[in-house]
Amino acid sequence: MQEQDDLITRARAWLAEDPDPETAAELAELVDASDDAAVAAELADRFSGTLQFGTAGLRGEIGAGPMRMNRSVVIRAAAGLAAYLKAQGHAGGLVVVGYDARYKSADFARDTAAVMTGAGLRAAVLPRPLPTPVLAYAIRHLGAVAGVEVTASHNPPRDNGYKVYLGDGSQIVSPADVEIAAEIERVDTLASVPRPESGWENLGDEVLEAYLARTDAVLTPGSPRGVRTVYTAMHGVGKDVVLAAFARAGFPEPVLVAEQAEPDPAFPTVAFPNPEEPGAMDLSFATAAEAQPDIVIANDPDADRCAVAVPTADGWRMLRGDEVGALLAAHLVHKGARGVFAESIVSSSLLGRIAEAAGVGYEETLTGFKWIARVEGLRYGYEEALGYCVDPEGVRDKDGITAALLVAELASELKEQGRTLTDLLDDLAMAHGLHHTDQLSVRVEDLSIIANAMARLRAEPPTALAGLRVVSAEDLNRGTDKLPPTDGLRYHLEGDYKARVICRPSGTEPKLKCYLEVVVPVSEASDLEPARVRGQEVLDGIKKDLAAAMGI
Repeated sequence: MQEQDDLITRARAWLAEDPDPETAAELAELVDASDDAAVAAELADRFSGTLQFGTAGLRGEIGAGPMRMNRSVVIRAAAGLAAYLKAQGHAGGLVVVGYDARYKSADFARDTAAVMTGAGLRAAVLPRPLPTPVLAYAIRHLGAVAGVEVTASHNPPRDNGYKVYLGDGSQIVSPADVEIAAEIERVDTLASVPRPESGWENLGDEVLEAYLARTDAVLTPGSPRGVRTVYTAMHGVGKDVVLAAFARAGFPEPVLVAEQAEPDPAFPTVAFPNPEEPGAMDLSFATAAEAQPDIVIANDPDADRCAVAVPTADGWRMLRGDEVGALLAAHLVHKGARGVFAESIVSSSLLGRIAEAAGVGYEETLTGFKWIARVEGLRYGYEEALGYCVDPEGVRDKDGITAALLVAELASELKEQGRTLTDLLDDLAMAHGLHHTDQLSVRVEDLSIIANAMARLRAEPPTALAGLRVVSAEDLNRGTDKLPPTDGLRYHLEGDYKARVICRPSGTEPKLKCYLEVVVPVSEASDLEPARVRGQEVLDGIKKDLAAAMGI
């Protein structure tokens, strides 16, 4: 009984200072009905801790209480960030704030600007919901000391998030996240956080125009621009910027997936607004069946990711992120790009082979563009989860808009030659081996399932997968000679296929992800289809055995 009384006391204290009438009403209703066991459990969950600030910033379900995304949590996060920036010697510095079209995004952006202004920093807010890459660009363009993007990217509709960048234009990494979290903990009451009603700058379209002018830089002057495209914004904020970028570049105007063209925080046509999720591209493929384009391009809701689909004899096929990553790398090599090509450890090893053959640098990083963007001399970076950085001097993060332009340029060049993206993938397979990748991804409601699966793998690591002996097993928690520690496990298997498996919890979603790769030797075109069949057989065997080893 005492425990329940303490919970109600904490809930009422939170309610007393909640600045949002919607979440205040929601919490009041829960408190009033807390005699009900189910309501009491819900209330206990919301007050079971505090939404943790980390290298992904904040991300969680919208609602009342410290374990949800709401204005109270955001105001505290902004106050912690402001204190951190001042401690780093940035008093009076500029913080740029961007936001997407999700529920509460505009409120969270306005609160952030107010807190920064009240703390003696300068704040500037982008003029309307815009793609995350525009915010990442604006930080360096305006000489800001930090940037905040309010977005939950491709998470479910009920979520929102808070992504923090520092003045170099890249996302925070440790120890900045720990130091900001410590400052958040020091925030006492919301009343102690000054929040003026005005004093920040509401930016016009000048920053967006500067970003769009920069997008031209990824294309070769005079290159072919004839590819026909179907495009979906996945109910997000990409449409207007993509159309403007394609028009500036001289490409034919993309045919829009009308049902998903305008921002809608309910994401009514998809179970999850992520092009990788089953069914998410169905409307795009239906539109393509009518429009008969050369390619389909999709962004996720904040347009930092880019998906590509190609026609096949059986309909449309979405390319894997690793396939697009290799295509863009090959295209950049063809364009004479120099510098370092980088990818995360969960992405295909094909990039390393392309880089080696081209005589350009190559680096492997931990998962996330917060690491890829920090590679010295970076010219191109990608991650298998549809993220591509093709203009690191402009945007030090993944950018689904410039990636879309570069894909369109490549497809246009190939079209003039009577070839396709699929043909180029075949060329790469014959040059470097067929790099066949797949993923075992498990979405959970109970996060303990992920922890238990990882613990089981550590306690009883598999000795063989798909009949192939595990020849090396690395616990990435210990770090390596090239990588700092991270929660992950990496296995290499025996044989000619160079099979590799990496298991890790997702950093942004309640998912356990296992990344699989086999490399099947190919010497001529007639070997390609048998190699694909054999590669998938091996991957299917690995998935089955791995699931058993994890107990899922």
